[in-house]
Amino acid sequence: MKIALIGATGFIGSRLLAELTSRGHEVTAIVRNPEKVPQGAGIVAEKGDVYDKDGLAALLAGHDAVISSVHYTASDPAVLLAAVKQSGVKRYLVVGGAGSLEVAPGVKLFDTKEFPALYLDEARKGGAYLDQLKGESDLDWTFLSPSALIEPGERTGKFRLGKDELLVDDNGQSRISAEDYAIALVDELEKPAHSRRRFTVGY
Repeated sequence: MKIALIGATGFIGSRLLAELTSRGHEVTAIVRNPEKVPQGAGIVAEKGDVYDKDGLAALLAGHDAVISSVHYTASDPAVLLAAVKQSGVKRYLVVGGAGSLEVAPGVKLFDTKEFPALYLDEARKGGAYLDQLKGESDLDWTFLSPSALIEPGERTGKFRLGKDELLVDDNGQSRISAEDYAIALVDELEKPAHSRRRFTVGY
C-alpha cells in the first residue's frame, strides 16, 4: 500500500516508518525536516506543515491511507481532520494516547491522582480528538491507544489487544514497547478490525 505518515521521525513515527517499510509498503514521510528522514527503499520524504490544511491535503492525496503520529499539543486536530477529508483519502489511523483509557467504569486514566501533571494537557487533548472522531462518518478511522507506559524496547510481536479499558499485566504493570505498538498499528492497517473505533495494545 501507499501510506502517508505524518510525523515520521518522531518517537512512534520512526518505529511506524521502520515497520511499514519492512513489510514492503511505500511511505511518504511528511515531516518538518525532511533531511532527518532515513533514506531507504519505499521512502519519500516531504516537508509538511500540520497547520497548513491545503498544503497538507495536497501531500496526502493519492494515498491508500493516512497515519497521523503527531502530538496533540503541537498540532490542531481539527486542521488534521479537515486536511485528510479534503485529500480524498478515506482510511485514517491515529496514534492515540493512553490517558483516555478507562481504569474503572466511567473513570479515565487522566482523571486519576497518579496521572503525571506533565502529560495532562496532551492526554486531555487526545481524548477530545477521540471524541471528535467518534462523530466522524466520512472517514474510516481507527485510534490506537498504547498502554500507560510506552518506551523503546523489543519487537516481540507478542501482546494483547483491548478496547477502551487500560490493559494491565499480572504484575499490575501497563506497558508496551514502541516497536510492538508499531506492529499492532500496521496489522490494523493491513487487516482492519477496528473500523471507526478505538482499541489498545499492551502486554
